[in-house]
Amino acid sequence: MSQSRCFRKGRNKSVNTASGFLPITREEMDALGWDKPDFVYVSGDAYVDHPSFGVAIISRVLENAGYRVAILAQPDYRSADPFKIFGRPRLGFLVTGGNIDSMVAHYTVSKKKRTFDYYTPGGVMGKRPDRATIVYCNRIREAYGDVPIILGGLEASLRRFAHYDYWDNRVRRSVLVDSRADLLTYGMGENILLRVAELLDRGVPVKKIHDVRGTVYLTDAEDVPKGEWVGGYSYDDLKNDPLLYAKAFGVQYREQDSIRGRIVTEVYDRKLLVQNPPMPPLEREELDRVYALPYMRDYHPSYREAGGVPGLEEVKFSITHNRGCFGGCNFCALAFHQGRTVRSRSIESVVEEVKKIIVMPDFKGYIHDIGGPTANFRYPACRQQLKNGVCPGRKCLAPKPCPNLIADHSEYVELLRRVEALPGVKKVFIRSGIRFDYLLADPDETFFRKLVRDHVSGQLKVAPEHCCNSVLSLMGKPDIQTYNRFRRRFFELTESIGKEQYLVPYLMSSHPGSTLRDAVELAVYLKQTGYAPEQVQDFYPTPGTASTVMYYAGINPLTGKKIYCPTDYHEKQLQRALLQFNRPDNAPLVREALHRCHREDLIGYGKDCLVRPADARNAPKGVHDARRGGTGSRRDGAPKGNAGASREKYPDRVVKGAPKGAQKSMPKGTQKGAKATQKKRGR
Repeated sequence: MSQSRCFRKGRNKSVNTASGFLPITREEMDALGWDKPDFVYVSGDAYVDHPSFGVAIISRVLENAGYRVAILAQPDYRSADPFKIFGRPRLGFLVTGGNIDSMVAHYTVSKKKRTFDYYTPGGVMGKRPDRATIVYCNRIREAYGDVPIILGGLEASLRRFAHYDYWDNRVRRSVLVDSRADLLTYGMGENILLRVAELLDRGVPVKKIHDVRGTVYLTDAEDVPKGEWVGGYSYDDLKNDPLLYAKAFGVQYREQDSIRGRIVTEVYDRKLLVQNPPMPPLEREELDRVYALPYMRDYHPSYREAGGVPGLEEVKFSITHNRGCFGGCNFCALAFHQGRTVRSRSIESVVEEVKKIIVMPDFKGYIHDIGGPTANFRYPACRQQLKNGVCPGRKCLAPKPCPNLIADHSEYVELLRRVEALPGVKKVFIRSGIRFDYLLADPDETFFRKLVRDHVSGQLKVAPEHCCNSVLSLMGKPDIQTYNRFRRRFFELTESIGKEQYLVPYLMSSHPGSTLRDAVELAVYLKQTGYAPEQVQDFYPTPGTASTVMYYAGINPLTGKKIYCPTDYHEKQLQRALLQFNRPDNAPLVREALHRCHREDLIGYGKDCLVRPADARNAPKGVHDARRGGTGSRRDGAPKGNAGASREKYPDRVVKGAPKGAQKSMPKGTQKGAKATQKKRGR
């Protein structure tokens, strides 16, 4: 199967519209003098022409290659008519649900409807349907019958095989089957779609496009693909057998590598679903060309009256410098989507993008992030990956760093220094998250010191997730001892430079493998460290993750071992309450959990207790309040008196944001949209 690179220098410049954006209406297309577009790109998100948005990247890449692309953003899905506004495209429709899965965008982990959509003008809900990819494709079929339809984006990528759907509580068919699309692209789509576009432009029928890496297609069951293939499980068997489903996911997961990955198949009645091996990740030079394209770095002007698109606020002055992640968190779908091989842009490419940001009229001097899936990754984990692919049976970092791991932050440090030196840049923050175990694996502490000194906006987000190593192992995270080492060193460095900075640890309740006793241990750990989380992330079983398979099947698909999974709603309530034991309204649940675990020693008035007894009216005066982090503690994180002395006991206590001194150093907008950031986190 061909692995040729097809990203090439474009045949034309950007479209010559008054606004500089690609057309989103018939009027805008007519103004360009087009009789029809080559592609109509249908998206569940509003149109934002910024390189943090997949639609923007793919449409600009296709435009650069000479194709005419019209954007149909959040069409009215109640009929087929809105899908006809541009007419029948010459080559086909491209369809994506948006930046995140439409079901995640619509529902909380408790399956309650959300009230705000970060990717819709004004945050208004209801502008896209549930299971947007399926709905859009079926409307297109109503409008144009056999027009080519190509799926892409996160929703399609993570649902490309039979998958457990948390909202239906069952195993659903591949989205390619339910959508009636012709082709599905997964992973990073630039080279994939350029190759598909080239074949369509040459007159190759979409039903005959079977040899492009990074694609999934349906064919007759008798038409076994050429080359070595694995899988072959029937959907009828998978939907009724959780253990077989877990086994199938394990096969799929291990084949997501462009070097050693094989063809993976699934059977649907008389049809065979075929996944070709992944497309190789873009090389540095290719990534540089992608991010040099003429993005407007803004939402379409038509959204201004509605208040703009909130999702842009978090990334408008941010830079993506890498793709891929070898972190290997089991609750994250990144390895299944982007892959584990890290690729990064050149320093010169990033500097040139920052120069474009500096001249923007609303730029205040603060680069909010130079990051990516994991901010401090710049290279593949080891040299062997480039020759042999990623190891199918082991992780690069957890529970301990692989001996072959190359932990080197020198280029990232140089990148940060180059950006800081640009006229007009006041401060560069790192907000997308770092892997603290990778940081500690680097024998050179230069980056760690620089991070603490220059790039923390009062608070640094990190993701220990839990404190029990048995749970952390199932998460694919480092042990708690590693986090404690990082934590101690962070505050040592912070104190040495005379700053007041805090850690904001992300924590997760009810992850597969977490028992009620484990949740109690986490609550005790939080009490000991003086941290009272304002928000806690409940485990959310989203498509495409190993942890979701654990939740459904009670099996670790990567090892085949049985595990305990908290699926009962009340138990999940108990686990969550334990992590927020300081809240008075959680007290009954905390007491119930402690009684269940025979930990009555944690109910009382002592300094180590998590909660007061149910009848606490007759408590002696002056006793310690078990709900608080410590005697005399303030909500801003530092006890009264000697702040330096308190750091050892309560160094990372943050209840509601950073203390006043830290907030002064934060750019406008840093705290806004924090909830959106937490929803998107995968680390």
